[in-house]
Amino acid sequence: MMRLNVLLLVALLVSAVYLVQTAYHSRQLFVALERERNMARQLEIEAERLTVERRAQATSLRVERVAREQLQMRVATPAVTQYVTDPLIAGAPAAALSGGTP
Repeated sequence: MMRLNVLLLVALLVSAVYLVQTAYHSRQLFVALERERNMARQLEIEAERLTVERRAQATSLRVERVAREQLQMRVATPAVTQYVTDPLIAGAPAAALSGGTP
């Protein structure tokens, strides 16, 4: 009878230690999960902020201003447009260009 009591006491102690260890490990996992959820929220906020910033950077007025100021570009007008013609095509008859027979 004494051996059974000692065996049950040892089983109870092992079970209690295992329960405490499992609860501790569970709490560690919960804390890690919450930390990762917070990180995911921060990344979502950062992604939204970057999307808004990208849209603001890509507006047509800003692109035109940057092209004008930094790249020294200007609007194409008939006064600054140069037309280039190929001398071989310019001298060819219209029928030859359209693929018909002369």
